[in-house]
Amino acid sequence: MSLCDEVFRDNCREILENGFSDEHLDVRPRWEDGSPAHTLKRFGLVNRYDLSVEFPLLTLRKINYKAAIDEILWIWQKKSNRVCDLCSGIWDQWCLPDGTIGKAYGYQLARKYQFPEGEFDQVDRVLYELRHNPGSRRMMTNLYNFSDLSEMALYPCAYSMTFNVTGNKLNGILNQRSNDMLVANNWNVMQYAVLLIMFAQVSELEPGELVHVIADAHIYDRHMEMVRELIARPAYPAPRLMVDPEVRDFYDFTVDSFTVENYQTGPLVRGIPVAE
Repeated sequence: MSLCDEVFRDNCREILENGFSDEHLDVRPRWEDGSPAHTLKRFGLVNRYDLSVEFPLLTLRKINYKAAIDEILWIWQKKSNRVCDLCSGIWDQWCLPDGTIGKAYGYQLARKYQFPEGEFDQVDRVLYELRHNPGSRRMMTNLYNFSDLSEMALYPCAYSMTFNVTGNKLNGILNQRSNDMLVANNWNVMQYAVLLIMFAQVSELEPGELVHVIADAHIYDRHMEMVRELIARPAYPAPRLMVDPEVRDFYDFTVDSFTVENYQTGPLVRGIPVAE
């Protein structure tokens, strides 16, 4: 089985066996019927994925990797907050009357800032540093802009990336304030692995490690049995991600630039309720 499956199983077991329950607390999230969405949680999970060894795509169940890649391109490449620019419907429930998710995610990455070398947004600044100053310890992005939180449809969950070049390898740390293990854990891991791989390719580097730091890793009450069934399944060897080697500009990547080979999985987990 892949390391990715082992990490996911270990995280879920840790939460199920040693997690803190908030069922006695007044919580913000609600289910569609209005009832409180309680969780078991663990604080401060840290996972490492060596992208030079395997691509971290869960095999315990099938992940729609094309939709996940489409979303990461929507945020980081298109720098969009318009729901119509996204091919899937995963943001529909947070869509505001103006057709956006407010000043969130891609909106923040599109903001321009003045640097000694000129004006850059956060994405282009990292790409510039990777090309011109790969030894920099200042390659960071941050989506958690306090002045705009009141105008965001949803506060960013995966909110910060730190990039670091060691030798010829590009590494990254993904900081996440909150992670719904069943719905979003591997989705986010796989997305940011792809982002790191894209940045490495256009910077003439090799992908290295992705470190995932989760402040609040949780399983919702209505997900418990689904998670128990999922982690009891057999897992399969890690699939292989193939990337179009001709792409040398980050803004030229498309969903079709990526294919996954030998992706053997367990069945889909259907009917997952999502708390709001």
